[in-house]
Amino acid sequence: MATALGDRVERAIERRTETTEELAVAAPPPRRLRRTVFWLAVTGVSLYLVFPSVVEVVGSWRDITRFALHYLAAMAALQAGTLACLWALQKLALRAPRWRPVITSQLAGNALAKIAPGGGAMGAALQYRMLVASGLPATSTVTALTAVNLLAFAVVLAMPVLAIPALLHGGVDGGLVRTAAVGVTVFVVASAVGAVLLATDRPLSWLGSVVQRVRNRLRRRSQPLEELPHRLLRERNRILDTLGPRWKRALLAAVGRWTLDYLTLYVALQAIGTPPRPSLVLLAFCGAQVLAQIPITPGGLGFVEAGLTAMLALAGVPPGQAVLATFAYRLFSYWLPLPVGLAAYLAAGSR
Repeated sequence: MATALGDRVERAIERRTETTEELAVAAPPPRRLRRTVFWLAVTGVSLYLVFPSVVEVVGSWRDITRFALHYLAAMAALQAGTLACLWALQKLALRAPRWRPVITSQLAGNALAKIAPGGGAMGAALQYRMLVASGLPATSTVTALTAVNLLAFAVVLAMPVLAIPALLHGGVDGGLVRTAAVGVTVFVVASAVGAVLLATDRPLSWLGSVVQRVRNRLRRRSQPLEELPHRLLRERNRILDTLGPRWKRALLAAVGRWTLDYLTLYVALQAIGTPPRPSLVLLAFCGAQVLAQIPITPGGLGFVEAGLTAMLALAGVPPGQAVLATFAYRLFSYWLPLPVGLAAYLAAGSR
C-alpha cells in the first residue's frame, strides 16, 4: 500500500501539473486526431468491461423511492455546497472580478469531463477557453487552474489519514445531526492538517521522506526515488505563489469541497438505514475519488460504481444496499450535473 501510495502521489503530481500547463498549446491536427481515436478506442473497451457494474448501479433507480424526501433534499444541498466551495476556490486562484465566468466555465468543463474520452483534460481545456474568452489572461489562468487541481487533489489524497484515529477508537452512527457532527470533525481536522503542511516545510518534507523511504525499501529492484520531498515542497510553493495571502481561504474551500461531497455519500447510507462507521465510509469515498481519476472512462464511469460498491460492501453494507447508496451518490455527483453543465455552456455562449 505504501509503495502504491508513493507512486500514485508522484504520478498524480506530474500528471496534474503537465495536463493543465499544456492547455494553452494546441496539438497539431494529425496528432490531435490520433489521440482522439486512441481515447475513443480505449474508452470503448473500458466501458464494455465495466458495463455490467454501471447497469447494476443504474438499474437500482426504482428503489430511490426508499429515500425519504428530507434525505434527498440534504444530498442536493450538500452537492450545491460542494460546487460553491469549488467556485470559491477557483475565483480566489483566478483573482476573477466576477462570479459568472467562473461558475459557467466550471459547470461546462465538469460536464464535458464526465462524457468525453480522456474527459479530465478536455473538460479543463473547455474551462480554460471559456475563462480566456471572458477576458481573463491566458498565462495566469493556466497557473491558477494548475494550483487549484494540485490543492484539491492533495486534500483528497490526505483525507484517508483522518480515518486512522476513528478506526482505532471506533466511530459514531446516527441521523442527520450526527452526520453534521461527522462533517464538522472532518472539516476541522483536515483544515488544521492542511494548514500545517502549507505553512511549514518540515512536516511535508518528513512525510515525503517517509513515503520515499518505505517505497524504496519495498521496491529494492526499482530505481529509487530521491526527490519526492523536494518535489512536494516545490509543488506546495507553487500553490502558495499562486494564491498568495489567500491560501487560508483557498484551503478552507478545498477542504469544504471534499467534506460536503463525502457527506453526500454518508447521507445516502443513512437514508437506507445501514451506515457503517464514518471512518470506513471516508476510506471508501477517498478510494472512489482516486478511481474517478482513471482517464480511460469519462469521470471514472464504471470504475467508480464497481469500486465504491465493493468498498462499501467490505465496510459492512449489504451488497444490495451498497448498490443503491452508490446510485444515489452518483445521481447527485455525476448525472445531475450533466444537464446543468450544458445549460451553463449555452448561457455563457448567449452573452
